[in-house]
Amino acid sequence: MAENAESSVAEGLSKKNIKSWEIHKKLYNWFLKWVETKYGMTVLVLLAFFEPICVPVPADVMVLGMSLAKPKQGIKYGLICSFFSVLGGTTALLAGLLIGDGVIGFFSSIEFMHIGEKTQKALELYEEYDFWAISISALTPVPYMIFSWLGGLAKVSVVKFVLISLVFRTLRFGTEGLLFYLFGEKARDFIEKHFNTATIVVMVLLAGLAFLLKFSGGA
Repeated sequence: MAENAESSVAEGLSKKNIKSWEIHKKLYNWFLKWVETKYGMTVLVLLAFFEPICVPVPADVMVLGMSLAKPKQGIKYGLICSFFSVLGGTTALLAGLLIGDGVIGFFSSIEFMHIGEKTQKALELYEEYDFWAISISALTPVPYMIFSWLGGLAKVSVVKFVLISLVFRTLRFGTEGLLFYLFGEKARDFIEKHFNTATIVVMVLLAGLAFLLKFSGGA
């Protein structure tokens, strides 16, 4: 196990994030223990890959922790996280395609985050608005794991899923890393307090722009 479990970096990331991200405290803290160790990058890659498959802990935990420790490496951490997150999401998508209706049963059995309650709504959203379903889950706090698995059930184009996920996952994790690169530790407070809200605002603005373009085009 990593030394200095309660490291300065781990302490720097406010525990209030646990509530805002709705994740289990023990899992959250377990990942933070690896931030300042030589295994930090490995854990970042593994978490980024498995989060869309089966781990209910947002990869932001490692991106923020490692970027706080080394701000000038923030962009690199964000891009690496984005790549492996999309790779994991694509893996879940293909698994969902193979498993089919069993995906619903899988999520219904996960009481930890009350995910089962969201699967049917997510599937309905996919069937009608696949672009927005993927982009919203890739950018905002909406669980990317749900939409990755259900993408297979909804038979979403793999190429489409990958391209949209790359854009919006990079927008999320890349922006986090960029903020640390530019502002160092000062970026932490903004990300903790406002980042999730900011991503939702961005999606609302994009949706509004898309509506206006569609409306003006049809006029």
